[in-house]
Amino acid sequence: MPADTVREDIRNFLTSRRARLTPKDAGLPDVGGRRRVSGLRRSEVAQLAAISVEYYTRLERGNVRGVSEAILASLATALRLDDVERAHLAALVRAANAPHRATDRDGGASHVRPSLQQLLDAMTGAAAFVRNAHLDILATNQLARALYQEALDTEDQPPNLARFVFRDPRARRFYRDWEGIAHDAVGSLRAEAARTPDDPDLTGLIDELATCSIEFAERWDAHDVDYYRSGQQRFHHPHAGDLDLDYDALEIPADPGLTIVTYSLSPTAPHAPAFHRLRQQRPRDLTTT
Repeated sequence: MPADTVREDIRNFLTSRRARLTPKDAGLPDVGGRRRVSGLRRSEVAQLAAISVEYYTRLERGNVRGVSEAILASLATALRLDDVERAHLAALVRAANAPHRATDRDGGASHVRPSLQQLLDAMTGAAAFVRNAHLDILATNQLARALYQEALDTEDQPPNLARFVFRDPRARRFYRDWEGIAHDAVGSLRAEAARTPDDPDLTGLIDELATCSIEFAERWDAHDVDYYRSGQQRFHHPHAGDLDLDYDALEIPADPGLTIVTYSLSPTAPHAPAFHRLRQQRPRDLTTT
């Protein structure tokens, strides 16, 4: 990613975070009068971060050379950034200061070690798959193949979850909270773009989705970042019906950029019978006609 693009991302990210806060949100007195900006003024952010207005203006323009971790921490606190946003800002600053730095992270890895497939296959009570940071599904167990049969049913190999969410109309039925998964998908790609700014495959994927999906483009322009870590995902499976499953995303330290995603359910949960039926399905039973 060119240096100018990284600086633009920093500018847009800081501007968008500033715009979402009001003086009341930040604990500042409301002096009244008409405000010409959405959210906080630059002077107010500078005051909260205990830096000069001139210095904050320089940072917001993407000129972050030599900025200290202490200043970034103060700025993150002033803008009420969460942990994911703090990490994103730090990644953007690293990219701006060392645009050609080497990294051992392969966000677009296309293969998994045999031992990881063995681990997936051993998980018989949970749907589990391995994905890379581009949201490509690289390996699955049998239950994941049954759960994600529509996402896996594609000519694009490996299947990509972001393409499924934004380009396949079946996704809106499959994900009962489509808005939530769309937000998470864009947020994950935005965070990865800051970590690996020189990845041409990721840039190509983002350009493709922004060109083909107005909804993706609008979310991308919002500069929100997110990690898909844990929670509950609400599905509507074409054969098993509604499923409210608990998910956990576990990063693999030995393979930076790869994540194991699992979906499980308590035996006493309301949708446990439907999940049990899905576990009993054989691949040929899941073939659509």
